[in-house]
Amino acid sequence: MTRGYLIPIGGAEEKIRHAKILRRFAAIAGGEDARIAIIPTASRMEDTASRYESLFNDFGVGTVDSLPFEARSDCKNPEYLQVLERATGVFLTGGNQLRLSTTLGGTPVANLIRERHRTGGLHVAGTSAGASFMAEHMIAGGEEGSTPRSDMVTLVPGLGLTHAMIVDQHFRQRDRLGRLLTSISYNPRPIGIGLDEDTAAFIDPQYRLEVVGSGALTIVDPSELEFSSMDSAKRHDPVCLINIRLHVLVEGGTYDIETRVARPAATAPEPAE
Repeated sequence: MTRGYLIPIGGAEEKIRHAKILRRFAAIAGGEDARIAIIPTASRMEDTASRYESLFNDFGVGTVDSLPFEARSDCKNPEYLQVLERATGVFLTGGNQLRLSTTLGGTPVANLIRERHRTGGLHVAGTSAGASFMAEHMIAGGEEGSTPRSDMVTLVPGLGLTHAMIVDQHFRQRDRLGRLLTSISYNPRPIGIGLDEDTAAFIDPQYRLEVVGSGALTIVDPSELEFSSMDSAKRHDPVCLINIRLHVLVEGGTYDIETRVARPAATAPEPAE
């Protein structure tokens, strides 16, 4: 009865040299004993699954399987479901998150991943579109810019592995602060997580988050929000948000999603004289 790790990745994770993020996911999933199931549904590129298969095999992962869910009927395939039953880790590739939600949503595959993550210790990682799809609410699209606006973002139901956050990716590279703020302002219950490229949030079963990668992770915390003009804003109007908290964390930084406490990376002690 153990919840697995959640590992959203901001996209364009480093794969050639150290591949720090992917290697750490593989280790958490069991290393040599890991059984990783790759779900390339979001991607239209034919070699997406094979590239990740090669990477995980190179890391020494015990078993790597690709599950080509191209149509909703594929999500009832008993052989694919058996692979997910045995998996210790699931990896959702990048691409188009609406392909994920429209293909997997409401199917035995989605139900099985949710149940095994919640009580069976299944670790789930996703990059780019795969990261956005993880949570209860998913950003399906939106505009660039730093200022939140009333109609800046489209939200749809996601996979539902957590209701505690909304995830956005390619964050700094595509100037997505405004659409994350807009997403949170509709109903300021979850936190917002904005992931730069080659940056991941490793979220443990106790909902403690650690940043890994070369970029930054932006956290929008609305728990102390005093005022939002979202209810009265006209179409494309800017939205006023008062007393919303924002943290920017880099590698080694941590955040407790339950207590809403952020900490920088631990610094090494000064050497004794």
